[in-house]
Amino acid sequence: MTAAAPSYGAGSALSPFAEPGPLPLDTFRILFVCTGNICRSPIAERLARLELDSRLGVRTGRRIVVESAGTWGHEGAPMEAHAATVLGEYGADSAGFAGRELLDEHVIDADLVLTATLDHRAQVISMGHSAGLRTFTIKEFTRLVQRVDPRTLPDPRDGARLTERARALVRSAAALRGWLLASVPEFDELRDPYGAPIGMFRNCGEEIFDALDPVVTALTGVAR
Repeated sequence: MTAAAPSYGAGSALSPFAEPGPLPLDTFRILFVCTGNICRSPIAERLARLELDSRLGVRTGRRIVVESAGTWGHEGAPMEAHAATVLGEYGADSAGFAGRELLDEHVIDADLVLTATLDHRAQVISMGHSAGLRTFTIKEFTRLVQRVDPRTLPDPRDGARLTERARALVRSAAALRGWLLASVPEFDELRDPYGAPIGMFRNCGEEIFDALDPVVTALTGVAR
């Protein structure tokens, strides 16, 4: 049984990574990937940003950079209108988004790549850049981090940085992957809501929101 992650009040004096002075140059980059970069990955990007900032505060939360791209990305396109509506229902910001096609530089720069499906994961890994140990589907990563004992991760109370903890979490999840397989591979995937009624977008948003909760808790040590 894994121990519960310690809960610190976001933005309070007990927030684990709240440090005075300017932010360090070291950052941790998360890249979300789907097909067109107008539905699933923008929802994941903006919900992750919301969760990080609400738990850590904007200044500290921005030490984790969150981005997205698509394997067949609609370069410069706005996110799908239903996706923006769903984000608004969660209180997340959809403004200023522009779709991107997945490029080598995005994979090279990312510390963690989270994809919508197993096919997207395979496409990212096929690009090379030693991406295999840091690329997972979103739901796969959620499943794995829930089995990581938080006591094995760098602790902010011992002076660890947020980025140290995040990188250690990725290594731990990668080590567990071969031992903890989904009972059905499709359980690790997010269905594409493109072209569907808004109800399917809401279902997709709920899946992503629920999947991100344990991920952000594990990354930061701050429970919702």
